[in-house]
Amino acid sequence: MTDTQTTTEQVLEFPDNRLLIDLCGAYDAHLAAIEKALEVQIIRRGNQVSILGEADAAAQAAGVLNTLYARLEGGRSVEQAEVDSLLRMGNSDADTGVRSGDQLEMPIPGGMEIQTRKKRVEPRTAAQKAYVQSLFDNELAFGIGPAGTGKTYLAVAVGVSMFIGGHVDKIILSRPAVEAGEKLGYLPGDMKDKVDPYMQPLYDALNDFLPGKQLAKLLEDKRIEIAPLAFMRGRTLSNAFVVLDEAQNATSMQMKMFLTRLGNNSRMVITGDRTQIDLPRGVPSGLADAERLLSAIPKISFNYFTSKDVVRHPLVAAIIEAYEADTGVS
Repeated sequence: MTDTQTTTEQVLEFPDNRLLIDLCGAYDAHLAAIEKALEVQIIRRGNQVSILGEADAAAQAAGVLNTLYARLEGGRSVEQAEVDSLLRMGNSDADTGVRSGDQLEMPIPGGMEIQTRKKRVEPRTAAQKAYVQSLFDNELAFGIGPAGTGKTYLAVAVGVSMFIGGHVDKIILSRPAVEAGEKLGYLPGDMKDKVDPYMQPLYDALNDFLPGKQLAKLLEDKRIEIAPLAFMRGRTLSNAFVVLDEAQNATSMQMKMFLTRLGNNSRMVITGDRTQIDLPRGVPSGLADAERLLSAIPKISFNYFTSKDVVRHPLVAAIIEAYEADTGVS
């Protein structure tokens, strides 16, 4: 801290000690994260928390704590991801909503939860909330942005929610079987054995939302399908929730083929990251073409994410920002 900065103390009181324990996190990990990010000192005494630091930083820390405590009072959990998300929003160039220790503007005003068999999923940023809303409102939606922003995870969660609610009869998940910069050679086994390694992220998402035995039965009955993009040719996908993941690795012809599979009473979601194209040099990305050709069509939504929407480890956001700064990609 420089001599020109004024050190202040803010004292917050939290009446429910059980909630305060969750607010602080295991071994006070949440408090430590706030201290490190905002360069303040946080001291806990009973049900009071004192914040020492430069005035604006102390006010921001108080806003973060008040927001997280309000979340706990509402019956929601507080994980490290929520703390990191609030800190990233507060450190952005946008207005933080901090008012001398008042509650911060919530990243997702009003909240929005997606109910699945195993857990409730809640979008954590304004961009994620808008994306989830668009998945319910539009028959065709695009989610475009860097890794770790929840594009595919939220899409699969919405698909499971609509499936268990009886709004669609099946879930179809697809992605191009393109190697990420490595030549893996010939894989052993039958067709399923060969393509499953490419589809594993989709299986991982489904395992988060559905019990193992139920998922296995739904896969066996073909009510949930996971297949490479090439297997979609010739089909009409009706009464289904359809997700195309890693769409930046679809060629223009493949993208057109997939988009024209959309049938009656279906929802289709296309997700991708324009900075991670693994197509051979000189082959244009179908995602870029779709963005250029379809953005003006009503009832097709395009939703964009940035590093501030990353909900993985906070280092992922820092890594993405470093690469963007080096390449000029936004």
